[in-house]
Amino acid sequence: MFKIIAIVIAVVIAGVLIYAATLPDSFRVERSASIKAPPEKIHPLINDLHSMQTWSAWEKVDPGMKRAHSGATSGVGAVYEWEGNNDIGQGRMEITESSPSRVSLRMDFIKPFAAQNTVEFTLKPEGDATRVTQAISGPSPYISKLFGMFCSMDQMIGEKFEESLAGLKSIAEK
Repeated sequence: MFKIIAIVIAVVIAGVLIYAATLPDSFRVERSASIKAPPEKIHPLINDLHSMQTWSAWEKVDPGMKRAHSGATSGVGAVYEWEGNNDIGQGRMEITESSPSRVSLRMDFIKPFAAQNTVEFTLKPEGDATRVTQAISGPSPYISKLFGMFCSMDQMIGEKFEESLAGLKSIAEK
């Protein structure tokens, strides 16, 4: 009986490990919101990394985290580094592209795990509003694939994106 249980457990574990290897080598999570403001009012709130503290849901995870800004004041070359508790970790982001319709950032996570991703904000006018889309994408190494089988990256990050976009909407529509 013990032998049969051990074999079944080994087959299940092997199946999970093999299935994880077949998952995509990259990931993308995105959310959008309609904000009743023109792109020129929204863009500065995204383009200035100091402003993110007023609307980003990530800033509320650890209000006591250490923050440092360097490089340009805003736009390409602006850098924001953080070091916080276990929930927020440590990392660095830098604006790599900025135009009235798009802001791209290179995001390097240091702790709790090393990763390099790209964050993009796109702003598309829609009548008297602007459709703002926030997305993160990057590689999905094997360990991330395995983790993703038990914890959805879309659910983990997507909820914070929705909160952040709601915060951005609240400020931009004032």
